[in-house]
Amino acid sequence: MTEIEVKPEHAADPGTRRVGILVGVVGIFLSVATIASHRAHTNAVIHKTEANDQWSYYQAKKIREGTSDVALTTMQALAPDSDRTAAAVRKLEAARDHYGSDARKIMKEAQARDAEAKLEESRALRFDIGEGLLELGLVLCSLYFLARKSFFPIFGVLASLAGTIMGIWGFLL
Repeated sequence: MTEIEVKPEHAADPGTRRVGILVGVVGIFLSVATIASHRAHTNAVIHKTEANDQWSYYQAKKIREGTSDVALTTMQALAPDSDRTAAAVRKLEAARDHYGSDARKIMKEAQARDAEAKLEESRALRFDIGEGLLELGLVLCSLYFLARKSFFPIFGVLASLAGTIMGIWGFLL
């Protein structure tokens, strides 16, 4: 961003100092919104990665459950009511049931991680909108130095207030 110079002929303008302070304050809010936005995006990615890991683990458990079920079905079809296969059948049934219950627990964990990722994505969106509005407010306020029109800081303050509200909404979510 190019530097804004206050020329000596404008130093007597009382609005220059107020708008300069206003630009600084908006810049501070903008930096807070930007940092919060970046952190929310990072958290969303982390939660989504954790959810994907859980879904992969769930899939592995379901495959093991299915494999145990196929082996059990095959064993029962090839040797029905055999005393020799009874122990293996009990072991396969136990494994199948164990993998099934593990998969249900893992699925709940994966769904919880997905919900956390969606919440963080929603927060990040609010921070992004707030950041954009604060940037708009900063630019509008800065235009006062070029045009000397008081409506620029007024619209800048309105945009900055809207951005600040969006940022606060992101923190409260």
